Amino acid sequence: MIKINLLDWRNERRERRKKQFLTALGMAAVATVAAVLLGLFYMNSEIEHQNQRNAFLKLEIKKIEKQIKEIKNLERLRSDLIARMRVIERLQRNRAESVHYIDEIVNTLPDGVYLTSLAQSGKQTKLTGIAESNGRISTYMKNFDANDRFSNPRLVIIRAKSADYRRLSNFTMTVKSVTPKKQVADAEEAE
Repeated sequence: MIKINLLDWRNERRERRKKQFLTALGMAAVATVAAVLLGLFYMNSEIEHQNQRNAFLKLEIKKIEKQIKEIKNLERLRSDLIARMRVIERLQRNRAESVHYIDEIVNTLPDGVYLTSLAQSGKQTKLTGIAESNGRISTYMKNFDANDRFSNPRLVIIRAKSADYRRLSNFTMTVKSVTPKKQVADAEEAE
């Protein structure tokens, strides 16, 4: 039997090419969708990786900030300890100061002068006492002037009174205490 194709061969070729084109177009669409999906997957994985790195950096930053805070606290503690050490050193250098201070007040005291009270406020000392004469009070003030631990003696008040047929003078005076120059030089050498 003989087959006769009544269709035009051109239509058949057109149909075949059309199918091939649609198949190629479908494959290209599938490849494009696959490429887009792969790109999205890759980008998502990169974003996730970067987010993990960011989270790690934030954690490390928090650790470092905590360490910085600890370092600041330690530096503050160190400066407090150094300040305390300096105070202790100063107290150690000056611990005999009060003994010398009282000793010098007694050494400057002339015969015939008796102290009834002594009050110190900072560098200022208020002395109250009884003297046999005004001249002895004057000698006491001169002794303070001559001493390197005291300066600026001032007589605040003097009152004469009689007791047991003797004339006595009640007095109040102030004097400033001064650190001797030798002691200042020794303290500067120690620092």
